[in-house]
Amino acid sequence: MKMFVIVYVDYLDESVTNEFKQAGYTSYMKFHGLTGEDEKYEAMIGSPGSHGKIKSLFIHATDEKIPHLLDIVKKLKERYPTCGFRAFTFPLEEYAL
Repeated sequence: MKMFVIVYVDYLDESVTNEFKQAGYTSYMKFHGLTGEDEKYEAMIGSPGSHGKIKSLFIHATDEKIPHLLDIVKKLKERYPTCGFRAFTFPLEEYAL
């Protein structure tokens, strides 16, 4: 199991969320109002002159689903080429407490 994370500018939140929902990913978490730095995509970081804050969407997925999730990100990057999407995965373990 992996945790898939996409980071994006917050004004695209509805578009990003809809893409993943339409692809069948309806279980997710979001972090709102994030800031950060990226040497390539200043518009993402919430700095003066940028479009605002960034958000991240977290989806737990099997290893087999990661390529499909990345295809969704590629589609978004093609539609919004200057918005600096980033995607990450990391191992995920769930504990029943």
